[in-house]
Amino acid sequence: MNAGDRVRVSRAGTTYEGVLLPSTTPDHLALKLEGGYNVGVERDGAEVDVLESGEFGGETDPDEEESSVVEFDPELPTVALVSTGGTIASTVDYRTGAVTARFDAEDVLRAVPDLAGRANYRGRVVANILSENMTPDIWQDLARAVHEEIEAGADGVVVMHGTDTMQYSAAALSFMLDTPVPVVFTGSQRSADRPSSDNVMNAVCAVEAAKSDCSEVLVCMHATESDDRCALHRGTRVRKNHTSRRDAFETVGAEPLGEVAYDAIDDEETVSFRREHDPRGGELALHDSLETDVELLKFSPGNSVERYAEALKADPPAGLVVEGTGLGHVNTDWIPHIADLVDAGTEVVMTSQCIEGRVCDRVYDTGRDLLDAGVVEAGDTLPETAQVKLMWALANGAADSMGRSLAGELTARSTPWA
Repeated sequence: MNAGDRVRVSRAGTTYEGVLLPSTTPDHLALKLEGGYNVGVERDGAEVDVLESGEFGGETDPDEEESSVVEFDPELPTVALVSTGGTIASTVDYRTGAVTARFDAEDVLRAVPDLAGRANYRGRVVANILSENMTPDIWQDLARAVHEEIEAGADGVVVMHGTDTMQYSAAALSFMLDTPVPVVFTGSQRSADRPSSDNVMNAVCAVEAAKSDCSEVLVCMHATESDDRCALHRGTRVRKNHTSRRDAFETVGAEPLGEVAYDAIDDEETVSFRREHDPRGGELALHDSLETDVELLKFSPGNSVERYAEALKADPPAGLVVEGTGLGHVNTDWIPHIADLVDAGTEVVMTSQCIEGRVCDRVYDTGRDLLDAGVVEAGDTLPETAQVKLMWALANGAADSMGRSLAGELTARSTPWA
């Protein structure tokens, strides 16, 4: 009985059929059911029939340490798996009941037998953290690692990342890296040993996307609540819009760039693109400098003008992204303080807290006064992306780029889409 085998397990009058997963304890079997849910069954008293042999692993002995053996196939492309931690590389700590980042890239290969036979893999660990602990320093380490993997011949890169800050990291690499191959971020909303884990499907779809005809930074996550397909989002236009749904990620202001059909994963045309995207090719380049002294400030009625203005005046940041209301507005009492910041050398950029649409500060008096104060409009750039972009732009002599698109973060115009 091997990890990856399709088995039927009967115990105490209940029968399950699914793919055998590597067990996390010696007392239980773990199965991936057809509907995408995982189930654990006590070994004691269980009857197991192997219905179909899998392609991965050796004998599953809970008392022996497992090791992944992935043979090189010259007919397959090479995909680099770069791990930063997060739920896709996590398990449940049964002492506390919390999810803890534990696995490196090799562990993910061992935990996702369906990856076998799809590519040759190289694995490396940049960090082993939950994504709330991500920092700009790690973005730089990640960009350098991805650059090295592509330079060494990887045909695509999959970055395993926690979902909570994935959009920031994907945006950062979009600006820091000119890539001739796909760089695909993926993660999971639910860890491998929890019911309805999305780690297997997301990982498999991400590998397929990494083999596709694209040279952009993408985010690959469930497109629906079902295990049918993953959406491919541009790294600078994606946002996590739900705390726990499997289809939490959405492209803002447009359809996703494409999708991976998991329910037809072994067909020739697994990956399809709906919108214009950069095809494979081009020169590899790394621009990894960042100015980290950039703040993101969300305006809301009742913000203390005096408190914030005093703090900003005492220690003016290099850059400030304001998440304003509507078309890009703040209380008029803020405007003279913003003008003082601009005069002190701070680059102030205006975005909108609205999910759809773009900043336009020429419609109302407040907006015109903000423009006169030296505020730069960021169009429909997402506030989080604008913060990352400003970090990059200030460090790379491109501060004048906040009003134009560099990596698909700002569209020429906002239009309704079906």
